Amino acid sequence: MKDVYNPKAVEPKWQAEWQKRKSFAAGDDHRPRYYALEMFPYPSGNLHMGHVRNYSIGDVVARYHRMKGENVLHPIGWDAFGLPAENAAIKNKVHPEKWTRQNIAVMRGQLQALGISYDWDREFATCDTEYYRWNQWFFLKFYEKGLVYKKKAAVNWCPVDQTVLANEQVSSEGRCWRCDSLVETKELAQWFIKITDYAEQLLKDHDQLRGKWPEEVLTMQAHWIGKSEGAEVIFPLQGRSDKLTVFTTRPDTLFGATFLALAPEHPLARELVDKNGKSKELDGLVTIQRARKRDRQETADKNGFFLGVQAINPVNQKPVPIWVADYVLMEYGTGAIMAVPAHDQRDFEFATKYKIPIIQVIQPSGTPLTLPLREAYEDEGSLINSGEFNGIPSNESKRKVAEWLQQQGAGKATVTYKLRDWLVSRQRYWGTPIPMMTCSSCGLVPVPEKDLPVVLPTDVKFTGTGESPLAQSASFVNVTCPKCKGKARRETDTMDTFVDSSWYFARYTDPKNGQACFDSAPANAWLPVNQYIGGIEHATMHLIYSRFWHKVMRDLGLVKSNEPFDQLLTQGMVTLGGSAMSKSRGNVVDPNAIIEKYGADTARLFILFAAPPEKQLEWNDDAVEGQWRFLNRVWRLVKNYLEKNTQGAAAPEENQKALRRKMHWAIQKVTHDFGTDIQINTAIAAVMELVNQLYGYEGLGDAASGEAVRTVVQLLSPAAPHLMEELWQTLGLPGLASESPWPQADPQWLTADSVEIVVQINGKLRSRLVLAPGASKDVLEREALKDPKVQIALAGKSVGKVIVVPDKLINIVIR
Repeated sequence: MKDVYNPKAVEPKWQAEWQKRKSFAAGDDHRPRYYALEMFPYPSGNLHMGHVRNYSIGDVVARYHRMKGENVLHPIGWDAFGLPAENAAIKNKVHPEKWTRQNIAVMRGQLQALGISYDWDREFATCDTEYYRWNQWFFLKFYEKGLVYKKKAAVNWCPVDQTVLANEQVSSEGRCWRCDSLVETKELAQWFIKITDYAEQLLKDHDQLRGKWPEEVLTMQAHWIGKSEGAEVIFPLQGRSDKLTVFTTRPDTLFGATFLALAPEHPLARELVDKNGKSKELDGLVTIQRARKRDRQETADKNGFFLGVQAINPVNQKPVPIWVADYVLMEYGTGAIMAVPAHDQRDFEFATKYKIPIIQVIQPSGTPLTLPLREAYEDEGSLINSGEFNGIPSNESKRKVAEWLQQQGAGKATVTYKLRDWLVSRQRYWGTPIPMMTCSSCGLVPVPEKDLPVVLPTDVKFTGTGESPLAQSASFVNVTCPKCKGKARRETDTMDTFVDSSWYFARYTDPKNGQACFDSAPANAWLPVNQYIGGIEHATMHLIYSRFWHKVMRDLGLVKSNEPFDQLLTQGMVTLGGSAMSKSRGNVVDPNAIIEKYGADTARLFILFAAPPEKQLEWNDDAVEGQWRFLNRVWRLVKNYLEKNTQGAAAPEENQKALRRKMHWAIQKVTHDFGTDIQINTAIAAVMELVNQLYGYEGLGDAASGEAVRTVVQLLSPAAPHLMEELWQTLGLPGLASESPWPQADPQWLTADSVEIVVQINGKLRSRLVLAPGASKDVLEREALKDPKVQIALAGKSVGKVIVVPDKLINIVIR
């Protein structure tokens, strides 16, 4: 063996061997099952370091569980539909499918070069007809269940990508999640999925995920779902026959409502400004609201204007003016609020700015509020200025006022959610065609299941302007109605690509099935996914959509489990210079370059060791070099062991015991950190400690060191698999390291039969004692004082006190 190993020779050798042996194929046997999954990639053309981190973490988990004797499903596929492919088609005059397939080929090769242990026989891309036909099947089933509908709606429109965006795809600054352009509003007939029917389940079932998902993700989802308990209040409009319904969480303050405020995008606001000539002012408010971060609503300046119409407060029949205000969100409640300036700070600031009356209706217990108010009083108290409800505690009066409203036909107690139905229509080509058509006689007509899939046509042109490319394809658009056999027009919208990723994890359990989306037997055997890994940025999109979709699949009788993912790990991003890696910033590190210079195992080991998985990882060239040196240190350890194996004398028994204790400690530590906490960095650190002890071990080559060297190779196998296979073979061991049984920690070696205790005098080291662990303080003090070295140092001196830290330290203080 040379002193430095050659990854260019080692890594392809073992990748070929794994492929030949089908080492990573999930079996159909009675071993315990384990499903490890990382969020599948969009085939953009090249892996970046964020990918490498995500897939390396998942690979450690999968390899560890295989070595534990479990039947592991670890699949990979491609989230292949989407705008970038279509934009590339426009720019480069190439079909989106060709661009996508080329990128998949490149990225597949990169993943294989990293040695990720995927079951490649289960690979698919969401642009495969065999996959997206089942998107269409699900759409029809949702339609049958009343979970899909089409309506005209004001929608988020990206002017750059020329498509509609779901609310979740618009940033809090009002920008497109993909291209960062400022989102506009358009009114279009769109398809929606009724995710709101499952809002309460999505929220309630967080209880099943608590302790297994990051609390931050659950908090983000809870905020996005936005459950609020309160009341709907119906305000008749003065001089009109219609009424305005508002939602409030504080029905107890209804007597203090001095104005109503509409969101700038509320239909009534648009109707009224069209009549009073203030359309430009309203457009300005819409722009201001979208440019403002939602989580900064409390501190932003508030703007609005009177719409020229009054409503009638149902509790006292007093007129209240209707304003439009940019701090009111269309996404919340009904998009209209009753404003109570005395008891809501946002309303207070708006009323103060525009000189709207402020009426106090809650009096705190104890000292009365000083009038005029300098800020809103938002705490509990008792009602005043509230007619028959005066004197009732505000908490109790919420229920009483809601009951009164219901009795009067003026409202009711209700629960509302910020979550809105999922807008899935997209006016682009590269996505799943929506399997519906419009017939002049029959109206909306679903495509019959027997006619699925509705396949994307090839006779299209990609210009990036005007109608969807599908709308320009006569062969696609013009069809026969399956009901009346008359002429019909096929739907030309495609589905949001988040549909593709909402159920892909289930398809992996039965990916070749041509008769169904998947068979329930394998799906129920594998689901839920045991460990899911991906970025926290998907908390309020993919991770909500997939939870919803799984619950619908449960209700369709396809799966039994309630949730798709049991454990969730959200890995931190990889940064350089403190910023996320980005081509535009010029701070990208190419994984190919690292693999070319150091090999895949070094790239993997650095990215696994540099930070805890959930934390941000700062790229460091020196630390990469450090992992290369460590792997070569392990290589030389095996080389040195083999050279001394036939000639070296066994180490003293105490040294052998110390090595075995360290080895079993490392096994216990790595087993816990790979299997329970997924703290891979500390697991690798434990193996490094064992390697260090072996380098200082004077009996290298004896039986104890042989066992420890084999253990090092096994413990590192999930993280640096290529080199460990090579070393396993070099050691003459049977089979593969990756297929060897995971080592077991022996409890008898986890408890030391002796401990070394430092003895100090006035803080200065004087001696060391080796004693049985757990000795009492009296015994430790007595043994320290009779130690010969200590007695010499104490000659002629008077001992003041003895400080004892059991099993660690004795400090003798001289007067």
